[in-house]
Amino acid sequence: MARWQGNTRERLERAALELFREQGYDRTTVAQIAQHAGLTERSFYRWFTDKREVLFAGDELQACLEAGIAKVPAETGALATLMAAFTAVPEVLRPREVLIELRAVIAANPPLRERSLIKEAMLSEVTAAALRRRGHDEQTARLATALGMAILASATRRWVLGEEADFATLLAGSAADLLAVAADLPPVHTETGRAPRK
Repeated sequence: MARWQGNTRERLERAALELFREQGYDRTTVAQIAQHAGLTERSFYRWFTDKREVLFAGDELQACLEAGIAKVPAETGALATLMAAFTAVPEVLRPREVLIELRAVIAANPPLRERSLIKEAMLSEVTAAALRRRGHDEQTARLATALGMAILASATRRWVLGEEADFATLLAGSAADLLAVAADLPPVHTETGRAPRK
């Protein structure tokens, strides 16, 4: 997490989050963020295009997942590949207190929630593409990505809430939760793809 310690980007992000919390996202300006961080507006625009991007800029997670997927042995299944890649995610996560504030700001603003969903969809597309490059078919790549992202989101949420466990354990617990929910599905007829009638 060294990338978050003592740099200009971090100062701007922390200043923005403090102001968003104190006076609201809509009432906060770029000029105020820069001043609060002890920097100029010019410095702000070197890092971000606008105040919204303070919350969403950066592709560390995407780069982390792509690199992690590439390191997994070629014969590994699609979902197992993602689970292995996810273990490196803590290396790029923002500090817990920053994530808590960030999520609160996004949750309170519908346009920001929409932007968050768009970014999540883009990350899913990149992840599915990485699986396809490894030889997995389209359906497998998309299903594995959907399941994997659900597991990752659950594990990250548990980490943010302060569960005392390493991230690999949180991932395993979230995967077990997903399997428990999926176990409620009725049996499906393999030819029709439908549940048999009772």
